[in-house]
Amino acid sequence: MLSPRTNEFRQVFDLSGFWDVRFDHEDHGQAEGWSEGFDGGRPIAVPASWNDQFADGRDFLGPAWYKSTFALPQVWREGQAFLRFDSVNYLTKVWLNGKEVGDHEGGHLPFQWDTAGLLIAGENSLVVRVDGRLAPDRVPPGNVHAGPPDSFGNLLYPPAAFDFFPFCGIQRPVRICFVPRGAIEDVAVETLLEKNVARVRIRVRCGNPAASVRARLSGFGFQSVAQGAEELEISVPNPNLWAPGTPALYTLTVEQLEAGSVVDRYTLPVGIRTVAVDGEALLLNGKPLYLKGFGRHEDFPVVGRGLLPPVIVKDFSLMEWVGANSFRTTHYPYSEQMMDLADRLGFLVIDETPAVGLFFQDPGLKRRLELCRSFVRQLIDRDKNHASVIAWSLANEPHSDRPGAAEFFRDLYDTAKALDSSRPVTVVSYLGVNEKAFEFCDLVCLNRYEGWYTRSGRISDGCAKLSEELDRLHEAFPKPVIMTEFGADTIAGNHAVEPEMFSEEYQAELLKRTIEVLRSKPFVVGEHVWNLCDFKTSQEVKRFGGMNLKGVFTRDRRPKMGAYTLRSIWKER
Repeated sequence: MLSPRTNEFRQVFDLSGFWDVRFDHEDHGQAEGWSEGFDGGRPIAVPASWNDQFADGRDFLGPAWYKSTFALPQVWREGQAFLRFDSVNYLTKVWLNGKEVGDHEGGHLPFQWDTAGLLIAGENSLVVRVDGRLAPDRVPPGNVHAGPPDSFGNLLYPPAAFDFFPFCGIQRPVRICFVPRGAIEDVAVETLLEKNVARVRIRVRCGNPAASVRARLSGFGFQSVAQGAEELEISVPNPNLWAPGTPALYTLTVEQLEAGSVVDRYTLPVGIRTVAVDGEALLLNGKPLYLKGFGRHEDFPVVGRGLLPPVIVKDFSLMEWVGANSFRTTHYPYSEQMMDLADRLGFLVIDETPAVGLFFQDPGLKRRLELCRSFVRQLIDRDKNHASVIAWSLANEPHSDRPGAAEFFRDLYDTAKALDSSRPVTVVSYLGVNEKAFEFCDLVCLNRYEGWYTRSGRISDGCAKLSEELDRLHEAFPKPVIMTEFGADTIAGNHAVEPEMFSEEYQAELLKRTIEVLRSKPFVVGEHVWNLCDFKTSQEVKRFGGMNLKGVFTRDRRPKMGAYTLRSIWKER
């Protein structure tokens, strides 16, 4: 699914703004005909989560009904008209002008339908039912009462099986995308390096199989492909390679031709770079890579997980200031806008599916596997052309010390590799040597909170234990290791003469000492602190104010002492 573009052949109509919403506490809306419109709604901003917009909406997870009207001019172009949603949590059902369009499951990836036959010139009515309620057979799961004893769902309210707030609603833009009939449907780019020459391979799929295509990379002429050909290749001598600090991007233009005339055009930025695993090393453009960065969340006051472009800019600015070069999309795919800026600014990304909190017991195990397969496909389909994406992560902290878990992840690993063999694939685990998926994953990604959840208050003891565990882990799995989470909850402004838990001094000392351990291991190729910023969670006895306070910045992006400590370390290497 191509990201929306506007040019002389394509038009994008943005439906963002104030809609109406009505909470359906008794789940009577469908039976009462709300799909044709409803009374009693109140204004709501789209895109944004609904939970923080209303005093009575924080813990309500659905269902809720959205309504909007929009007008199209008398002469809107003929062809296909895709109604596209970039992200809705979690179940979506849509009606346009009283006619059912379709439904969708999944909260973090785009979906669309061709609605050309339902749109009218003049005023149109759009109704969307959103259900974000938590259930064991969804991904991520929630309301897990019979799962593993360490499942968050047994402790939290709302009962999520993950440690961040289950924000609901239309989280990212809703758009109508007009494209020609039989237009370009997909473009896939792969770059290879051979000495001083780059080979840029381009695969194009068109809705009209009789069309021919041609492609041009900025600075080079068009390369044509005859009707029915699947791939073309452009050679680039002495290319400007994409990398942190020098994020060179070329513009790729793909044109579709019928009877010798251009009928559609699509452009996208392309970074020429290669990623590989070689023994204990992670290589970018053939050179060893060391990741410095964060896990983070799409989370901000009032908008929740909703798209807010100034916050995206701010977070990149903070990461640049502190000296980071990378982040992981913990624990779900981030917005396309975030990924576009990562390409442009030269940040490396471990791109993660929404499979957080997975458990391997019924009910719903088979269905969770089907959903995970689908989300792997959708994620790679959306993000495959981003130079910033250097690895795919299949899941975060699955409860995978259970029968069948290894086979579950082998299935997902094979799915990812079949779709994209150019990037390493991993699972982010807390199990260490007991994580069976590490046997076949390309990277070993470990979350560990020594000195916090274990050996609490004892940083020296925790670091000694971490050092021993890393050696055992590498002996069991001689692959590159990335510490994908470590850190400590910290109350901004809380200080102690001797580092003490929850003080800024304790977080700073724990980060510094942990990084010293990581850098003493030649097989460790990355350190991702948890978290960039404080973020909202469900209520739980360990979450003061319903917040995870492990950010080195506050939720409103003010630095703690830990941010200055990281800056002093990361700016040196």
